[in-house]
Amino acid sequence: MKTWIPDAHNFAYLNWKQVDALPRESTLLVLPTAAIEQHGHHLPLATDTLINDLILGKALALIPEELPIYALPPVCYGKSNEHIGFPGTMSVSAQTFLAVVRDLGASIAASGFNKVVLYNTHGGNSSLVDVLARDLRAEFGLRTFSLFGSPANFEGVSPQERAYGFHAGEIETAFLLHATPSLVDTSAYTSNYIARVENPELLKPEGSSANFAWLTRDIAPSGVMGDPTPATAEHGETWSNEAAARIAQLLVAMYNFQPRHGA
Repeated sequence: MKTWIPDAHNFAYLNWKQVDALPRESTLLVLPTAAIEQHGHHLPLATDTLINDLILGKALALIPEELPIYALPPVCYGKSNEHIGFPGTMSVSAQTFLAVVRDLGASIAASGFNKVVLYNTHGGNSSLVDVLARDLRAEFGLRTFSLFGSPANFEGVSPQERAYGFHAGEIETAFLLHATPSLVDTSAYTSNYIARVENPELLKPEGSSANFAWLTRDIAPSGVMGDPTPATAEHGETWSNEAAARIAQLLVAMYNFQPRHGA
């Protein structure tokens, strides 16, 4: 898998004596969580994992090498059963995902480290990451942080795409046009939306107090939920740089974090 993680911040490139020399209380380990799943006719199965690596790699490149902040190898397989039925989708159950990340947390704690970040770029994992952050704190005493998605302004994206461009739409396509253009088939764009902003419904697909559960095949025969057509490599570069700058700030804040009230 292609990586943008700088060598100096890549935990897997250390040997165990180098790991043993790291300051246990302050070292911050980042565990990426993503997916291998269909992304329409035009994007690769690894889209979520590639985007995670791209943005995290750019963020770590902005952090001084002397700060002990390291990316762990990613958990590439996620809870992707919304895409089951599309060839290539590799999904694990919620129980398996929880167990794998919990066991990795146990390994981190057994090595004496205190701080871990769960950085997730797959929507199907989001609720599980929230559960895991609390569970790792409770079971192992790890100072656990959660970090989601790509915190950029996404200037120029339409209200419709912002609201319902869930999957393989403009933003994800732009990121890969910038980072891995050879993996984007621009001749194979398709567009589908789960809802329209101009026709608000009482029940929402996500993000409200009353949601309906959905599977991709209910909405999008091609597997795309959004519209990739406006995507450009230039926007992908701008948005990924914005997201990386913000994540770099957040990682340094997590590294420096001191809880209130001695918790």
